[in-house]
Amino acid sequence: MSHNHLTAPTLYIDVDGDRFAYRRWGNDQTDQPPLILLQHFRGGMDHWDPIMTDGLAAGREVILYNGRGIASSSGEPRNRIELMADDAAAVIRALGLSTVDVLGFSLGGFIAQDLTRRHPDLVRKLMLLGTGPRGGNPDSDPGVLEAAPRPIPTVDDFLFLFFGPSEAARQAGLEFWERRHQRVDQDPPSSVQVIQAQIEAHMHFMPKPDPNDPFNHLRAIKQPTFILNGMNDIMIPTVNSWYMAQNIPNAQLFLYPDAGHGAQFQCPERFLKHAIAFLSE
Repeated sequence: MSHNHLTAPTLYIDVDGDRFAYRRWGNDQTDQPPLILLQHFRGGMDHWDPIMTDGLAAGREVILYNGRGIASSSGEPRNRIELMADDAAAVIRALGLSTVDVLGFSLGGFIAQDLTRRHPDLVRKLMLLGTGPRGGNPDSDPGVLEAAPRPIPTVDDFLFLFFGPSEAARQAGLEFWERRHQRVDQDPPSSVQVIQAQIEAHMHFMPKPDPNDPFNHLRAIKQPTFILNGMNDIMIPTVNSWYMAQNIPNAQLFLYPDAGHGAQFQCPERFLKHAIAFLSE
């Protein structure tokens, strides 16, 4: 039976005494390695766009994954990005995979960068969506601090945080919201402990590793890298995507107009074309 985002079962793998939840489906008859997706702040496996996950799964396997303590995974949530990256590497290896492509969105993009730097043998290609580097520009919109940690995010919070300001962007956001709630057995929401641990991890990610050469660490990422953002990201300022593109030697940068933090959710068909072209090159 071939699965899609609605039917792929939630599976579990034990690593270091905790059970990590994942879903894996797609085309395993291609020369493309599996693509593992690392999610945003407090997000779980049902916070992805089905157009994106099923579309990518046509050409490779996709693996959605919850880090330690997040949503349906057990354990104490990690409070450092590098530890989250090491957990992801341990799960990839436990699944018997020697090479993957990695897509990280927002906080998941922080993890994806550290995963690639700390475990370069595992990563063939890297995709960084709505994210920024260590030591990047932290100047988010003041409203983010109120909306992002709200115990139960509303659709209006999502529209404000992830989508552009126009009426067309708002409409695209409402359509995304409907798509991502199609699955009946949704992942449970993340705990308050996850929110606290991830805020702490974010704070430790923000300082410049080297004040004289803040992005020197990015030059260690040799993999082909795809960077996407909207022109007005109020969460992680769009200029951070430029900093990454300037300093990761083999990076290409995409900026979508009238879009924000979740450009891939606002323009999923466009994103899918760009992503498939990049992964297939």
